[in-house]
Amino acid sequence: MPRLNPIDPNEAEGKAKTLLKGVEKALGMTPNLMRTLANSPAALEAYLSFANALGNGRLSAKLREQIALAVSNANGCAYCASAHTAVGKMLGLDAAELTNNLHASSGDPKVETALKFAHAIIAKEGWLGDDDLQHVRDAGYDDGEIVELVAATAFTIFTNYFNHIAETEVDFPLVAVDELAAA
Repeated sequence: MPRLNPIDPNEAEGKAKTLLKGVEKALGMTPNLMRTLANSPAALEAYLSFANALGNGRLSAKLREQIALAVSNANGCAYCASAHTAVGKMLGLDAAELTNNLHASSGDPKVETALKFAHAIIAKEGWLGDDDLQHVRDAGYDDGEIVELVAATAFTIFTNYFNHIAETEVDFPLVAVDELAAA
């Protein structure tokens, strides 16, 4: 049972109503994450603005979803693992790749380097060494892309932690996360 109540889009008022209508129009549904964030229209607007800004960046939508999967599993967030698996499927990622991505792995060495980088950000609480940066540079990422890798990781951490606190009800096909990560 959720610890923070999702807002019914039909009962929302003011800015929350406007934002939730925009989500419904864009996605064809209003995920519980966004309905719960709507308790604070400022937080929902920040979430949507961050997502939109990253969508206009240089990292592909697929890579952003793959990062979200690796980060969500590392943080034990079943809501985000489930949502990003569903979106990843819509973007053409197959089941084996999605499972690999949850474990910061990929059939594509460059993608795997990005996922391991995101995982290192979590494991080292942002205190990455020169060797971590060099490894991601050696894989072909430039400084702008590295900034976006950090941003995509931080964005997912926000939603993971929010869902832990809110106990957001999963409204996507459920994907299990690693027990050790969730402990």
